[in-house]
Amino acid sequence: MTEPTRAGRDAPPTEELPATGEAVVVTATLDDLKFGLDGIVPAIVQDATSREVLMVAYMNAEAVRRTLETRRTWFYSRSRRELWPKGETSGNRQRVRDVLVDCDGDALVVEVDQEGSGACHTGARTCFVRHLDV
Repeated sequence: MTEPTRAGRDAPPTEELPATGEAVVVTATLDDLKFGLDGIVPAIVQDATSREVLMVAYMNAEAVRRTLETRRTWFYSRSRRELWPKGETSGNRQRVRDVLVDCDGDALVVEVDQEGSGACHTGARTCFVRHLDV
């Protein structure tokens, strides 16, 4: 299997079929997503250029719809039980380049151009700054 091509709205990813070796376009719709019992899916936010993981948040169907419609990230706050656009108060907005759906349809990778100082509420570029000893 070949690695899927980089995608955007103009160029969907391709995946090689093992039996034929033919490349086919793999697309998904909102209907393909499998939201959990709580009505949300995890969304891993990644810098579209550096591939750095910036944050993890959650989206319900409305947050996904708004993200696709506005090309800005929208999330669902589990604690406040409401939608929020990333960077509305901080100015640290995220412009969406692509949204990838995993093979099971129960998780997303949102590729973004990060604006402002960073994605983390602490002001750091990424939320992932601590290491566990391995």
